[in-house]
Amino acid sequence: MFSALPLSFTAPLALAALALLPALWLILRVTPPRPRRVDFPPLKIMADLVAKREMPAHTPWWLLAMRMATAALAILAVAGPIWNPAREGAPLRGPVLLLVDNGFGAASDWPDRVAVAESRIAAATREGRPVAVVGLAEAPAAIALAEPRAALDRLRALALQPHAPDRAAHLPRIESFLQTAPEAEIVWIADGLGVSDDGSFQARLKQLADARRLSIHAGPPNQLALAAPENLAGALSVKILRPTASAPATGQVRALDLKGLPLGDAPFIFEGSGLETTARLTLPIEVRNAVSRLEIVGADSAGAVALLDDRAKRRRIGIVSGSTADTAQPLLSPTYYISRALQPFAEVREPRQGSTDPVGELLAQNLSVLVLADIGALDRETSAKVSDFVARGGVLLRFAGARLAASSDDLTPVRLRRGGRTLGGGLSWETPRRLAPFTRESPFYGLTISDDIRVNRQILAEPEAELSRKTWAALEDGTPVVTGERRGDGLIAMVHVTADTTWSNLPLSGLFVEMLRKVVNLAGTGPAADTQSDEARVETLPPTRVLDGNGRFRTPPATSQPVARNHAGRATLAHPPGLYGPADGSLAVNALTPNDRLAALDLAGLGAPILPIDEPVARDARPPLLVLALLLLIADTLATLWLGGRLGFGRARKAAAPAAILIALALAGILQPDSARAQPVPKPPEAEAPRPPIPRALLANGAVTRLAYVVTGDKAVDDMSKEGLAGLNTVLGARTALEPGDAVGVNVERDELAFFPVLYWPVVAGRPLPTAETLRKLEAYMKGGGLVIFDTRDAMSVRPGGGTTPEGDQLKRMLQTLDIPELEPLPRDHVLTKTFYILDELVGRYDTGTTWVETLPPADSDGRRPARAGDNVSPIIITANDLAAAWAIDRRGEGRVPLSGSDPRQREMALRGGINLVMYALTGNYKADQVHVPALLERLGQ
Repeated sequence: MFSALPLSFTAPLALAALALLPALWLILRVTPPRPRRVDFPPLKIMADLVAKREMPAHTPWWLLAMRMATAALAILAVAGPIWNPAREGAPLRGPVLLLVDNGFGAASDWPDRVAVAESRIAAATREGRPVAVVGLAEAPAAIALAEPRAALDRLRALALQPHAPDRAAHLPRIESFLQTAPEAEIVWIADGLGVSDDGSFQARLKQLADARRLSIHAGPPNQLALAAPENLAGALSVKILRPTASAPATGQVRALDLKGLPLGDAPFIFEGSGLETTARLTLPIEVRNAVSRLEIVGADSAGAVALLDDRAKRRRIGIVSGSTADTAQPLLSPTYYISRALQPFAEVREPRQGSTDPVGELLAQNLSVLVLADIGALDRETSAKVSDFVARGGVLLRFAGARLAASSDDLTPVRLRRGGRTLGGGLSWETPRRLAPFTRESPFYGLTISDDIRVNRQILAEPEAELSRKTWAALEDGTPVVTGERRGDGLIAMVHVTADTTWSNLPLSGLFVEMLRKVVNLAGTGPAADTQSDEARVETLPPTRVLDGNGRFRTPPATSQPVARNHAGRATLAHPPGLYGPADGSLAVNALTPNDRLAALDLAGLGAPILPIDEPVARDARPPLLVLALLLLIADTLATLWLGGRLGFGRARKAAAPAAILIALALAGILQPDSARAQPVPKPPEAEAPRPPIPRALLANGAVTRLAYVVTGDKAVDDMSKEGLAGLNTVLGARTALEPGDAVGVNVERDELAFFPVLYWPVVAGRPLPTAETLRKLEAYMKGGGLVIFDTRDAMSVRPGGGTTPEGDQLKRMLQTLDIPELEPLPRDHVLTKTFYILDELVGRYDTGTTWVETLPPADSDGRRPARAGDNVSPIIITANDLAAAWAIDRRGEGRVPLSGSDPRQREMALRGGINLVMYALTGNYKADQVHVPALLERLGQ
């Protein structure tokens, strides 16, 4: 792709046709044959020679210009012009790592995000930089650089995913990539949305990339999401989540069935700055059980959809007790404990007082589960009704009791012994038993058993070959407590203790509620609920209908995998949100779990510029060019007809031709696509404020590399700083390729610091502290890539255990409010010790002071410290060795002040350290590249 300024061409060879325009001009200037000249003939012959149609003697200039313009526009359109808005700042030269949030949080403006990414790739094309595209909602994979055209294809193949991006999973790949390409620029197109706690990615990204090589595109986090749908006693409830208080405060939730037909709506509103609210859809239980999808109206996102499966149906449960009704003492009734345990997730029905056929009355109400608490023998008609209910898919749950112990029938999963087993008491040698852990084959597997649960009495099951297969829960000695068996399409379950507290304290525990919930959920789940086959142990459900990134149903993609029957996590790439398993026993996987919360990412903490999503992007200039060429061609046709006498009458012809041309040009400006029109670049509010002009003397500093020192107001200190930097400039010009300009003294409160890569700041005790505005300015300078060397010059005054010096106190007060990184003494293997010369330490007038730099990343397992990502430079260096005094030399190279040290080469080592400092500020940590390690080791004699 060819580029010139912000305009680039996808087929630049087509521009060669512009060279043919002069030849086209000559061809178009060919005029018709001149009229024949006939001498004076007879009148009749003259009448025959009168031309029936007038022809011009030559082509008008404006028609030639119109045709040339039409040809030029057609050639430019064939060349594929693309307009790329220019970006502010100097262009970077490293590769581009493009991180794209393609989870459900980006659904609202996904086309704009793709357009921004395309614009970034187009900019990399102009600069000749390779690009790596990473979708953070995709599966982590090795990051590879590619040519911009291939990266553009990769971007366009990136699909919007219906789950939240797992950004932290990509960190190892990003770190590996940045180790191989430390100069890479990172561009993060973020959705600004975090699910629960998602701060590890930002914290690590801030360590990996400095603000100079990290830019973020993000819009306001205004997405809404649904979570925790519940079919409650009187209504269908769902939570609405938002990340910030600036997100929409009102809306509507709609309930739909599997066919997409709306069943009901409910409004919601957030109170004040709340981030969570609830919508309740008051519908009949039959309608609520038909709801399979809840969505926020107008929100095209998988996060704004909550799917409901067979577990969310509020099943109608009938309870019949064999005990005498005792309204005066309800706690003694078995139905009390059962109804209280079932009410949170089921519709409980009980027969009318005095009903002669309580079981038949309840079965006529379309029950899902029938509970018989201590019901003994059933008459033949009732037994037939219950058997038919179970065969058609119903669940029969029976509880033991004195009546059932004295009788028997075939509506139990196992054969029961007459009587019961008593554990504990004056006439028993056995003590109350605890429950044994649930086996993997049990529907109760995974539930926690409290140590306080005891069984005092139970009904025993007769030994049989299938007893172990039918046992769902047992005591420590192996005797069954809960048994179950499949009958037809339904299920019969038996609890071998009473539903009240007479035989066990199980009804008083939370385990009782969870066990009942498990049994109720077995209604309509199909076979295999009571089998011990291998299929039951690892029962999985394949996806049948899943959501895309916009929350619409689609066929399952090739990357989707089955889920376990007890799956309860949020959706992932392998398990996209949708419905899994058969229609009569489906499992819903949603983008968010009931405990998830939305949070706005703290992108400002990264210290990088945050750009809007709707920034100017690359525009295809072909449509407007083709439209304009077509309109010019129409105007040419009209003009040709006019010149040939076939259009217009009289003198109106002369006025019609220019008017037709003007109309065509006006239409070209009106009918061109909006995508081809220049879009205004949105400016941040602070950019609108007028800025004071930069003095010419300071502006000239940008033309040459200059070192700077801070003017402290102490003449002796300032003169020494100036002489020291002048001496360092002399050495730099003689030993390196750098030709620095004269050192400049700056006033940090007034002067612009961005022109200087190194700022030497001698700390003078007793001077006024910089203002808060000045410190913020200094902080911005350091974060923008500048290096500040604070020199307290007090190495000879420091005594072990003697406290800090006045200069140290001055520096401490100055740095209290600055956002500086963690510091450490200069390591021997730091890049600063080998950017130009190989040194052990940085010395100045003194050689006893400690040099402090930004803390390096921790060493890996083999003791090596990795190179930092990008050309990261420690923004601050603190020393006490009075560097400027050692750098101050005259033209002959002799020092202006004596040094304090025993090494005769101390001044030379100080100058070498100064060269290393300047090279470190200008080149970063490129010397940390492992390519240089063998040569460095050889020079060190190792």
